[in-house]
Amino acid sequence: MRHRPGRPPPAPASTSPASTSPTSAAPAARPATAPAPRAYPGLPAQITHGPRTRPQVALTFHGQGDPALAHTLFTGAERHGARLTVLAVGAWLDEHPDVARRILDGGHDLGNHTQRHISVNAMTEAGARREITDCAERLRRLTGSIGTWFRPSRAPTASPLVTRLAQAAGYPHVLSYDVDSLDYTRPGAAAVTRTVLDTVRNGSVVSLHLGYPDTVAALPDLLTELGRRGLRAVTTTELLS
Repeated sequence: MRHRPGRPPPAPASTSPASTSPTSAAPAARPATAPAPRAYPGLPAQITHGPRTRPQVALTFHGQGDPALAHTLFTGAERHGARLTVLAVGAWLDEHPDVARRILDGGHDLGNHTQRHISVNAMTEAGARREITDCAERLRRLTGSIGTWFRPSRAPTASPLVTRLAQAAGYPHVLSYDVDSLDYTRPGAAAVTRTVLDTVRNGSVVSLHLGYPDTVAALPDLLTELGRRGLRAVTTTELLS
């Protein structure tokens, strides 16, 4: 992933208060423990996309930045019936621990994007191991699980060493992507939407970021156009199941 160093994102509003009407749907029951990683036999150690035979895509978000923008994005996605995958930075969870449960309560996947969001592929073995396991421990403490996925920081794919370390930490697969939205370049909402729609197809895993206003603004049009094409935004777990 072509990240710019030290690029945290921004954010607004949290979810709207639940209606007190007796006809309102009850909120989903909160799971005692979040889902754990699972192995997908036949799939490679690094996953870039799901099956090309089903009209589903996974919108995956690198998780850091202003939590208000994240809350606004989650709420907008849920209004469209979309479910997302968030790969959270451990230091971000340290600052905003409530976000982990918010993600899970919304029906989204939650995973590990290293502890400090530095170039994990360039680190020593001991340093890279700490980046992975420190974030995993944050997730376990907050949710009861190390998260369903691992994605390396500041790279689209993991090096062989980082892949091995992630597997040793309990992640059978590294989650990469086949569509890069380039939203971290702040090109404007229309450009984010256009970049994704130009290359997305059945089974695509799309790379996006929390904390960028362009991304939040792009999401409604992106989901609407995906729907017109018959593509449904699902969690990565559902995409691969």
